[in-house]
Amino acid sequence: MMNVPPPLTLVLASPRGFCAGVDRAIQIVERAIEKHGSPVYVRHEIVHNRFVVESLEEKGAIFVKELDEVPDDRPVVFSAHGVPKSVPNEAKARSLYYLDATCPLVSKVHREVEHHQESGRTVVLIGHAGHPEVVGTMGQVPAGTVVLVETVDDVAKLSFSKEDKLAYATQTTLSVDEVTDIIAALKTKYPQIQGPKKEDICYATTNRQLAVKTLADKVDRMIVIGSPNSSNSVRLVEVARKHGCPEARLYPRASEIDWTWLEGASRLGISAGASAPEILVDELIEACRERFIITVEEIRVVEENIHFNIPKSLEA
Repeated sequence: MMNVPPPLTLVLASPRGFCAGVDRAIQIVERAIEKHGSPVYVRHEIVHNRFVVESLEEKGAIFVKELDEVPDDRPVVFSAHGVPKSVPNEAKARSLYYLDATCPLVSKVHREVEHHQESGRTVVLIGHAGHPEVVGTMGQVPAGTVVLVETVDDVAKLSFSKEDKLAYATQTTLSVDEVTDIIAALKTKYPQIQGPKKEDICYATTNRQLAVKTLADKVDRMIVIGSPNSSNSVRLVEVARKHGCPEARLYPRASEIDWTWLEGASRLGISAGASAPEILVDELIEACRERFIITVEEIRVVEENIHFNIPKSLEA
């Protein structure tokens, strides 16, 4: 007798995958290659996803750590995470042709931090130490004018007075719940602290976390497609575990999945970080189809129609 594959319902979180900032950054690299030929250099991973990086390498992009690896006669693109001011300054000093693919929502945080510093405020930045976005944001202003906190416990260790001029800003890809707690702790300790008019956490991070929260208690396993160095992807796994699906895991691609982990599962939630292309979700669905009799559902919590323009110099 033939073994009949077990049934498995796939519950897709929507929105998921690419956001407007990631889409724009990838387009900038692709258009730069079309316009200027290859190679086009990119400082750091354009977005935190190996599949995307390798796809762009095949088209003619070369990824480097720093500008000293870029020849004088080739274009260079700065990643979507943003860069310290020292980077474009170095490019200008060398007369390098550069394109800034910083997400406009990250640029908004940069301008906020600059404004606060110019107004004499010390900025408390909520974020993860060493993340490229945090490095870029702290690098917009002189050293010592931004203090980084990662947790509520870090807030307790701050030694400012109630008279100090303070403001806060956040990395755009953090957990909404976690940031809410940290901001509340800051406001309790320092009632005078100023914050952004509109929350710094980007719409895509918020929407993807909301979608995962909505379906987490409706599934018995959850897979988030994304890279381990992608902050927003890692946060999605944490959100799933916190909101009803302790069996949530991050996988870069379907080929890396431990299928024994899905034995006995009847409903599998699927999402993807903002830097993970939909083709990787399709790949996961097909891999499930080979092993299960699948039914596909989708839970959509909000429609996204945000678009960011690419630089005019790359427009056809």
